[in-house]
Amino acid sequence: MPEEIIIVRGNSKLAGTVAVSGAKNSALKLMAASILGQGVSVVHNVPLISDINIMADVIRRLGATVERDGHTLAIDATNVTECETPYELVSKMRASISVLGPLVGRFGRARVAMPGGCQIGARKIDMHMIGLEALGVNFEIDHGFLEATTPNGLHGAHVVLEFPSVGATENMVMASVVAEGATVIENAAREPEIVDLVNMLNAMGARVSGAGSSIIEIEGVPLQSMHPCEHTTVGDRIEAGTFLAGAALVGGPVTVTGIDASFLRMALMKLDAMGCEIEVEGDSITVSRTEPIQAIDIQTLPHPGFPTDLQAQYMLLASLAEGNSVISENVFENRFMFASELVRMGADITIEGHHALVRGVERLQGAPVSSTDLRAGAALVLAGIAAEGETHVHEISHIDRGYEDYVGKLRSLGADVERTVLP
Repeated sequence: MPEEIIIVRGNSKLAGTVAVSGAKNSALKLMAASILGQGVSVVHNVPLISDINIMADVIRRLGATVERDGHTLAIDATNVTECETPYELVSKMRASISVLGPLVGRFGRARVAMPGGCQIGARKIDMHMIGLEALGVNFEIDHGFLEATTPNGLHGAHVVLEFPSVGATENMVMASVVAEGATVIENAAREPEIVDLVNMLNAMGARVSGAGSSIIEIEGVPLQSMHPCEHTTVGDRIEAGTFLAGAALVGGPVTVTGIDASFLRMALMKLDAMGCEIEVEGDSITVSRTEPIQAIDIQTLPHPGFPTDLQAQYMLLASLAEGNSVISENVFENRFMFASELVRMGADITIEGHHALVRGVERLQGAPVSSTDLRAGAALVLAGIAAEGETHVHEISHIDRGYEDYVGKLRSLGADVERTVLP
C-alpha cells in the first residue's frame, strides 16, 4: 500500500506566530462526559485530529449522534442505550476507556474492550478498577472485555490513589458525580485537563470541587438532575510546548497563542535554564534563543512536574546542547524508543533503565526515521528542521492522532516541510 510520509529539508527556520488547537487530552474526555448530559451538549475548540474521530465513532456506537461544524462538536446523547464499546475502536485509542465512568454513572453497567493506544508503556487500568470498585462497581474480565456492574448502585467513598493517574481520576469523577453521597479522591491527578473536565461536569449540574489540587471532593447528585451544556476546550499545552521547543531548537522567535502559561510552568523553567528568552503576555507565550543551548537534567513527573509528553522534544534539545544532560522517564517505561531514531540522525544518547544520558553534539544529519509514538513523531519533524540535509519521517499516523495540521503550521513558521505519498 502507498505510504504517506513527511519530508523535512533542514533549514533551521521557525519564526512567527501560531495558534494552539484545543487540548486533545481534554476534548476526548469532554466527549465522554457528554453521555451524562442526556441531551445535546456543544463543545467548542475541538481539534481536527484522528483521535477525536475515533472517539466520535465510539460514542456513536453507544447511540449518540455527533455532528461537527469546524472546531465545534454537537453531541446528542439522548438516545444512548448501548453500554458496549467494540474492540476494533477501543484498540485504536486508549482514551476510549474514559467512557467507562459515564456509562456506569448513567446505566449502572458497562462492557468496555480492554484499551490499546501508543506503544509507550503498559499503562495498566488497575487503578481505574480499584477506584470504581470503591464506588460500588463490580468487575469481571470476559474474553478481552471489562464487564462492569453495580448490583447495589453507586455510592460515595474515600479513595486514595496509589499514583495520580489522569485516566483513573477522570473515570472516578465521572462516575461519582451521580453516586449517592460524597466522594473524596486523594492523590488525584492535577493536570489542567482534569480542571477542564470538572468545569464541564459542573456546568452540567455536578457538584465537584478541588480540581487542580491533589484532593477532589464530589457531592453526588441524582442522574436526572444532570443536563447538557455548552463548553469550550482549553488550549493544548503539549502542542504549545512542542512549538516552543522548536523555537528553542533553532532560535525563533515563535509565539504560541491560545494557551495558559501556567499549564507549562515547569517546561518554561527548563527552557529558561537552557538559555532561552521567554515572554508571556495574556494567552500567548514567545520563546527565542540567541545563546548556545545549555545542558539540562529533566525528570518526568505528573503535573505540575515536567510532562512526559514533552520528554522527546526536550531530549532533542539536549542532543544539541553544550555538555551532557540526564533525562529520567518516570511515567512510561517505553518512551525512550524515540532515542534510537534520534541516534540515526547523529545524536549521542545512552539509555540505562529509565535514565538517558544525552551528550550534546554539534549537528544532526537528515535520515530516514520512524515515529515510535505521537510525541516522538512530532519531535522527529523538528529534528529534521534543525538537521543538515533531508529527513523522511515514516509512520506519521501517530502525529495525526494529536496535532492538527502540524505540517501546515510548521510551514507557516518558515519550515521546509511537506507531506507526500510514497508509491
